[in-house]
Amino acid sequence: MWWRAGQQRGLVVAGVGLGIVNAMTQAAAPYVLGRAVDDGLRTGVMSALVTWSGVLLGLWVLRSLSGVLAHRVDVANWLRACLGTIHLMGDTVATKGESVRRTIATGEVVATVASDSPRIGEVYAFVGRFLGGLVAYVAVAVILLNASATLGLAVLLGIPVVAGILALIVKPLQARQSEHREQNGRLTVLGSDTVSGLRILRGIGGEEAFTARYRAQSQRVREAGVRVAGTQSLLDMMQTLLPGLFLAGVLWYGARLAIAGDIEPGQLVAFYGYAAFLTTPLNDATQGVQILTRARIATARVLTVLRTTPAVSESASTTPLPTEPSDLVDPTSGLRVEPGRLVALVAADPDETAAIATRLGRFEDASELPSPTYGGVPLTTAPLAEVRRRIVVSEATPSIFTGVLASELDVRDSGDRSRIEAAVRVADAGDVLDSLPGGLDGAVAEKGRTLSGGQRQRVSLARALLTDAEVLVMIEPTSAVDAHTEARIASRLRPAREGRTTVVVTASPLVLDRVDEVVLVVDGKVATRGAHHDLMHDAELAARGDLVGARARAAMAYRRVVSRSVDDYAPAETPGTPPPTAPPTPTTGTTTPAGGAR
Repeated sequence: MWWRAGQQRGLVVAGVGLGIVNAMTQAAAPYVLGRAVDDGLRTGVMSALVTWSGVLLGLWVLRSLSGVLAHRVDVANWLRACLGTIHLMGDTVATKGESVRRTIATGEVVATVASDSPRIGEVYAFVGRFLGGLVAYVAVAVILLNASATLGLAVLLGIPVVAGILALIVKPLQARQSEHREQNGRLTVLGSDTVSGLRILRGIGGEEAFTARYRAQSQRVREAGVRVAGTQSLLDMMQTLLPGLFLAGVLWYGARLAIAGDIEPGQLVAFYGYAAFLTTPLNDATQGVQILTRARIATARVLTVLRTTPAVSESASTTPLPTEPSDLVDPTSGLRVEPGRLVALVAADPDETAAIATRLGRFEDASELPSPTYGGVPLTTAPLAEVRRRIVVSEATPSIFTGVLASELDVRDSGDRSRIEAAVRVADAGDVLDSLPGGLDGAVAEKGRTLSGGQRQRVSLARALLTDAEVLVMIEPTSAVDAHTEARIASRLRPAREGRTTVVVTASPLVLDRVDEVVLVVDGKVATRGAHHDLMHDAELAARGDLVGARARAAMAYRRVVSRSVDDYAPAETPGTPPPTAPPTPTTGTTTPAGGAR
């Protein structure tokens, strides 16, 4: 919070200065009023009384002007702190996204941005009024003690006593506010997860169960809110009652002193004015404690996000990558991809090839594993921004963002409409344009919820192609589409990526038959590599006993993976159109299209 104050020190200083001016004009008013009463009683309506009335009018004019300016600066302070915190969290999530997602629920991050950032902003909006009241309190204390030590001590000691009583209520309020914030965060997480999986819930008939969970958590939030409201109402009551009792006591005691002749009538008026004024700093102090309490709870939530350890560190990222396209090497698995080649990674366990793809994109800096290299330069020593620009990884589960489709596809802002249309054609996503009013200028709904799984995947593929990355790594880019669509995508991918390095994690024969080279991964290591039809031919020889040894075992392992992919074929039925027939396992150099919806 101190750091945040330093980021907007000019506004904070201006807010404090205006708060002091505004509070001092209020504090000076009882003194001027008292002098006007005493001079009026002694001399009648003379120039002195007129003078003090003019001074009082000037004070209220100054207070009005400072109040207007102070309010504007307070709002600016609130906005700057709130939006600054949101931007900071946005940058953190953008740079540490994978780490944040693993440690903090998405709904909790959303709740922190929506609820906690404004709480932090309240501190900077209120600091001017709080410090202004504190300065005015000290000034009034000096005036009171000089005028009447007895009444001055009564006023100055009474205020802290009232504040102490109110402080006893603030502590349980803080605990209940923290509990309410915790329960509300859980509700946000549950709601976010439920909305994200609504289509799945409907498919498995789980709507009622999740609705019941949401209802139960909502009731916990309500109960926590009622407990907060009960304590808050008690605090509000005491904030009104105790200062009122204090004022009545001051007025009674001051009147007795005036009757005894110890103070002038004007001083009694001034003392009452001071006592009434001092309730304002008291209320401000109580409100400030509540604001600070909420802000501390909010800051703890924000720091949980900010302190997330990034999966990738740039502390040693100083060596630039070679300017020319180069070999991409993963020492852990033994994979080497030559520049300009279209290579497919295949494994019985998809997590093995996905792990290789993750390393190639430098999503993590795992110290126990050697870093992949590009042109001999370890990716962990290269600037992360350069790695992200030149090596793009498209994950298996696409994330679609809200906005105009053309803008969501063209993430690098090339502005070339023809390139966008070409990428859509390669991804065979023309039906997405037809489903959106306005086509490329149509709006995509949140998380692409109006699109099918296959459509979202093809939109993600088009987006990846539009990056025109020097190295493009795609994880299962066609796993959610039917065989006919997959065949079209496979035939268009090679010319679309001509001359650039492309790595595809897939087990689909339709795609494998179109790549330059297939790499089989077993237990995280490269077991064999070659063209799809050559590996299938080796498997046929091994099955007849004409090929033995490690080469034969690798070929048979490859055929088992590809055969399982064919067996998983389950095309969606379209009325009036017979579904394509899943082919038998290929045993010759020619591969029949296969690999339906998986």
